[in-house]
Amino acid sequence: MMTTNARQAAIERARACFLRACWLDVAVRKPGNVSQASPGHGMQASMFIASAEAAAGALFEPGLRVGARIEAAVAATWAVAGCNTNLGILLLCAPIALAVEQHPQAATPAALRAAVASVLAALDIDDARAAYRAIAQAHPGGLGTAPAEDVRDAPSVDLRAAMALAADRDLIARQYRDGFADLFALAFQQPVQPAGWGEAPADAGAPPDTATVAFVQRLYLACLSAFPDSHIVRKHGERVAQTVMTAAQAWQERAGAGVALDAEPGFAAWDLSLKAAGVNPGTSADFTVAALLLSGWIRSCAAPAREAANGWHGS
Repeated sequence: MMTTNARQAAIERARACFLRACWLDVAVRKPGNVSQASPGHGMQASMFIASAEAAAGALFEPGLRVGARIEAAVAATWAVAGCNTNLGILLLCAPIALAVEQHPQAATPAALRAAVASVLAALDIDDARAAYRAIAQAHPGGLGTAPAEDVRDAPSVDLRAAMALAADRDLIARQYRDGFADLFALAFQQPVQPAGWGEAPADAGAPPDTATVAFVQRLYLACLSAFPDSHIVRKHGERVAQTVMTAAQAWQERAGAGVALDAEPGFAAWDLSLKAAGVNPGTSADFTVAALLLSGWIRSCAAPAREAANGWHGS
């Protein structure tokens, strides 16, 4: 039986994995998203780092239910950023955080997915109420209205059932309905991870190495190539989302052929053109962070002592 100290150590490892994932989210250029090399949409990379550090406490607070984690993390984010920088990330990562707490020995993708499934199966109406309040506070772009269980109304069903009603129009909601199937496929069906992808560089101000950059970009492009980005669809419509998806497929092919995308002028130009048009593939970025959390957790299970010594803790 796992001791309290061992369980807390597992939670801290998962928290470190989350913070590394959020760091990589802005350390690597992902066209249309904010990065250290390319601000956009009225936001800077520093806002996302501050948001991650603020949200991590609530997200990994022992004993909190999924809805409470989401609500508290959104409130913490707004206290430091004053805008929505991470709602999708929190919706995806909160069930993972509780799954790791409840099943800290889930050291394989199959075991971790089973742990997440058990969390989703236990969601109740209190989780829905808390998540609804969080979504209303975050007020994501293009939210619109829903014919049933709209987030502006009090929910009458549990959080998983509420998400299922939106699953056909929102990729994050679909994960709740489908047991995070798409997210696990993204996290664990990609090319082999570089050995040190999640480690902070020796110089805290240095960018990640080229293998890590390529890995993160492949994750992002794999998601953007496979699904019309929900955030783009809400704000700009299906046609724009399909256009971005087609462009992502071309860049994914180049990445798969071993091309260093950051060395391609057209990659940065695509990034800037998306931002100039106000097009932000935010759902694909959220998926990238959550996929990095999943793969980072599995990797940390194989070397917990090394992670504890060298993990990035947001400083």
